Amino acid sequence: MKASEHTRSMFAWWAEAGVERADLAVRRPCGAMLWHRDVFLDALPLGWARAENVRRAEVYVRPARGHAWPVVFLDDVPVATAARVVRKYDALVVETSQVGGCHLWLSCSCLLDEATRHHAQRWLAQRVGADPASTSGEHLGRLAGFKNWKRGGVWVNVLEAPRRGLSWTPTFDEPAHPRRVNRLDDAARQLTRIDASQSGREWGWICGMLEAGHHPREAYDQLVERARPRRGKDAERYARRTVKRALERCQRTGLTT
Repeated sequence: MKASEHTRSMFAWWAEAGVERADLAVRRPCGAMLWHRDVFLDALPLGWARAENVRRAEVYVRPARGHAWPVVFLDDVPVATAARVVRKYDALVVETSQVGGCHLWLSCSCLLDEATRHHAQRWLAQRVGADPASTSGEHLGRLAGFKNWKRGGVWVNVLEAPRRGLSWTPTFDEPAHPRRVNRLDDAARQLTRIDASQSGREWGWICGMLEAGHHPREAYDQLVERARPRRGKDAERYARRTVKRALERCQRTGLTT
């Protein structure tokens, strides 16, 4: 697979998982960090990033800050562990060097804000042997299809990007804090009421339709119509993914049959 195909494979997995906007960061050899923040995946300046990478700059990416996303990131996961994860879960595995661990992006069944992702990443890192220092909820990962100059210029490649596994459902207790909730699913339900982004409002709207007894097809058709002016050709995929996640959520909470 060519370098550009690894990049496309990574972003295709992100899009299917429900990530639609990203922050792209480039660190030049002098240490300067250059950013393109909160950009749709298909509008990211990849040509510019490749030119910087040729000049030995490191290229990083993350789901855009300020939004809730249904993914969590784990750094330095042992390759054997990552292989076991993708046999069961919907996960993206990115090889960042020929030694050591890899990056793992895990699809979740609910939207997680940055603080909740932090708790999820910290909990998971302890159990899979990932880097505990990379659990901030907004940590950057390397972008596939670019060279890792820190490791001698090796290519960052997608190892696994299956779409056949389960989305992970976070259902463990969070650490106590002033606004503590007992379960991450409860936090996600709260989030649907406070996420002010367009996709967040549509998520809450679709959940409300299904909870009120509307047929999933009706919810899908209305979301396609509503999202098409903004998302164009991607509206049907976006609506299909949103309704699927909303159905899973409602079934877990017993709010639909």
